[in-house]
Amino acid sequence: MHTPTIETREEVMFFDTDCGGVVHNIAYLRMIETARTRLAALMGMKLREMAQTHLYPVVVRTEIDYKKPAKLGDELIIHGRLESVERVRFWCAFEMRRAEDNALLITCRQSLALVQMPEGKPSRLPEEWKVKYKHLIKVKQEAV
Repeated sequence: MHTPTIETREEVMFFDTDCGGVVHNIAYLRMIETARTRLAALMGMKLREMAQTHLYPVVVRTEIDYKKPAKLGDELIIHGRLESVERVRFWCAFEMRRAEDNALLITCRQSLALVQMPEGKPSRLPEEWKVKYKHLIKVKQEAV
């Protein structure tokens, strides 16, 4: 069974860092955004098509753990994958490592929903995902 995955690379630029040369927390999310956008394209959500249909994957939750800092000039490798699929949302998972020593810097999970714009109306996930990503379907547990 196929699980969409992506690997992107980023070099830490001056604008990503503070005066001490350490990456700002928000810069990590920008890099994850790039990886997530490319992952979405692999899943059939290409930028030009979204611009035409006005159906967009929208982040509704981000969970991120900062393990070690990246610094100015580091080459970073971002691995992303589709983690799970529900009825109206899906989860993507990311990890960021420094290329030089493979040190784990960041782990991140994001929940996304498809939203039809300009109405801002949530949409169900594509029907074909039920077959294509059957192995990733999660049934939401009822609260006890």
